[in-house]
Amino acid sequence: MSPDLTVHHIGYLVKKVQKAKDAFASLGYQIEQDTLRDEIRKVDICFLIKDGYRIELVCPYAEDSVVSGLMKRFKNSPYHICYETTDFEAAYESLLADGFMAIDTLTPAPALSGRQVVFLTNAVLGMIELIKP
Repeated sequence: MSPDLTVHHIGYLVKKVQKAKDAFASLGYQIEQDTLRDEIRKVDICFLIKDGYRIELVCPYAEDSVVSGLMKRFKNSPYHICYETTDFEAAYESLLADGFMAIDTLTPAPALSGRQVVFLTNAVLGMIELIKP
């Protein structure tokens, strides 16, 4: 049985957050939430929105950021889809049963008003993020 998931945003890895904001603005994106610093993950985050689609710009500010390795490998690119669910535990268990593997533990996300998130990965689909209500 598939979990009840709704797309919240697409995480987009960027090297320079202001340049990325300007480039997305030229495509018609509006700032939904201006840049915030996530001290836990050592990234700066900004949410942009267009036509109902939300992009999360993620920019590492330290060498030991959780995404520094990804930045070296992928440069500027989308790298995860984030989902919301009304039943976190059921969705989480269903994802694990379907071959996803948690790559961290539930941790507060300052850019999401402190809501807890967990990142999972799948050999076929790559990385996703799951937000706890």
